[in-house]
Amino acid sequence: MYKNIDKLSDNVKNRFTLVILASKRAREINKYLIGLKKGELTHVKGPRIEMAMEKPLTIAFKEIAEGDITYTAEADANK
Repeated sequence: MYKNIDKLSDNVKNRFTLVILASKRAREINKYLIGLKKGELTHVKGPRIEMAMEKPLTIAFKEIAEGDITYTAEADANK
């Protein structure tokens, strides 16, 4: 797992946002890797960093720390 939580906290609003962002990206990376193993084309973008036998969640954290993955907050739908 990614060890420098301070660097991650600088790129997101709070820990809850970090968890959601990292988990969604890790699922995308996992879907991409499964597609590669099966020889299927997938519409999901692969990892944006060099990966060396790392788990999808670790890759997602590294992408967030490097600023490759960002988010935009959606406006409240009730307004």
